[in-house]
Amino acid sequence: MQLNGSEIIIECLKEQGVDTVFGYPGGAILNLYDALYKHSDEITHILASHEQGASHAADGYARSTGKVGVCFATSGPGATNLVTGIATASMDSVPIVAITCNVTTNLLGKDSFQEVDICGITMPITKHNFIVKDVNVLADVVRKAFKIAKSGRPGPVLIDVTKDVTAAMAEYTPKVPEPVERKVNTIREKDIATALDMIEKARKPYIFVGGGAVISDASAELAKFVRLVDAPVTDSLMGKGAFNGEDPAYTGMLGMHGTKTSNLGVTECDLLIVVGARFSDRVIGNASKFANNARILQIDVDPAEINKNILTHASIIGDIRCVLEILNNRLKKQSHPEWMQHIQQMKEQYPLAYNKDALTGPYVVEKIYEITGGDAIIATEVGQHQMWAAQFFKYKKPRTLLTSGGLGTMGYGLGASIGAKMGNRDKLVFNIAGDGCFRMNMNEIATATRHNIPIIEVVINNHVLGMVRQWQNLFYGQRYSATTLNDGVDFVKLAEAMGAKAYRVTKKEELEPVLREAIALNVPVLIDCQVDCDDKVFPMVAPGAPIQEAFNEEDLEAGRC
Repeated sequence: MQLNGSEIIIECLKEQGVDTVFGYPGGAILNLYDALYKHSDEITHILASHEQGASHAADGYARSTGKVGVCFATSGPGATNLVTGIATASMDSVPIVAITCNVTTNLLGKDSFQEVDICGITMPITKHNFIVKDVNVLADVVRKAFKIAKSGRPGPVLIDVTKDVTAAMAEYTPKVPEPVERKVNTIREKDIATALDMIEKARKPYIFVGGGAVISDASAELAKFVRLVDAPVTDSLMGKGAFNGEDPAYTGMLGMHGTKTSNLGVTECDLLIVVGARFSDRVIGNASKFANNARILQIDVDPAEINKNILTHASIIGDIRCVLEILNNRLKKQSHPEWMQHIQQMKEQYPLAYNKDALTGPYVVEKIYEITGGDAIIATEVGQHQMWAAQFFKYKKPRTLLTSGGLGTMGYGLGASIGAKMGNRDKLVFNIAGDGCFRMNMNEIATATRHNIPIIEVVINNHVLGMVRQWQNLFYGQRYSATTLNDGVDFVKLAEAMGAKAYRVTKKEELEPVLREAIALNVPVLIDCQVDCDDKVFPMVAPGAPIQEAFNEEDLEAGRC
């Protein structure tokens, strides 16, 4: 059938099962929005307050559902406003397809109004990108974009379409999407045999889980693998929920703000099994002193991650779930009672702690966990509140923590929570933010109220840029340069002005009833939690130090660090 380019894009989105698109219209993309209008009963469009919010919403939708998230933007500044969201998705391997529209083909390269080379700009932060100047290839490009975004190690893809192509006519033939096969052709028998031998010879194994285990939906296989190996489990920020955070074998996060048990345990272990993690600098600390007593076995879908930051002794390249299935079918049950008892004793010796006498970030996070029973999707911004959300909420399932791990994008969480709620209408969705991050993209509260998306925005408000202040306090002689935000901005009034219900909490006893009411209301809610400006995230590893030198507040006061 003959359709114009815009109608072809919509039909291709429908082929791919897209039910929600996040975006912001403009002149160059008008034809596409006109086509979308005619299909509003099939594809819901969420009008963001800013294109960056749309990109983060597409990201949150993708992370929480496992589907591809989609966002639209017009040419020029509309397209460039997507860049931070695309980079965020790229760093954390999130499958999104960003569709932008550019000036007409004859105006390209002539400094036309709202013209920009968005493909050139996004080349380093996408898996692939396309500029479409011929309507006859448009359908195939859209289909390729979705397959690229989903396959192997997922990531963002951008399609830039000139405005004349969105209006031009071409023959459209529907197609069933090609299945995305799991990457198994790189799994070698000798690598499996080596891994089994390493596991069977280990006396003190530790399993380190990263975001790859979440992406590959490997939770069931991972749980079985942990039992067979009989090992403690730690994770990265991105790996949360791949292994049940309530399980006795779980020891908390690894790295700069990881638990002492995980940091010391990984330092003591004789085999570190790395499942879908990329050895981020925030995890390994001083690379030359990381896990020096261990042989390292790394399992990853991306060969570029092997020996990139840490040299490994062996590796298996392939889809995490498929690799674990093979290992589980061939691995004999191991037993390490003394090692597991030693790790349990460390867990008892080094629990996470905080001031119980005041309203604090950890208390807020624990109370959310308690009231929801852990059955909620938690989005975060970036900073102290992000680390508290990682430490004090026990993630039982994958895709329940949405956070910018690689890029560290302040302003990510609110848009992501909106996307997550659109993809999971039956689940509670919270965004835990700091006041500095909330200022970045607070206008997305208006998006939530415009579309009646009942997310709960919890602001841990210490009137400073908390994590930067913590570094200034510990390492910069308490010179608080440009980190104080105590300027009288009233978040409650701002949220109410944008149509949300809002509360201010200043005492511990006020929090629980407010949280319960916010959940019961089922409307967009903001909760402004006033906490002390000098609360800190502990444990902490100083920059350049090995992770086994993690210190807490007691160590600091006693001069042990």
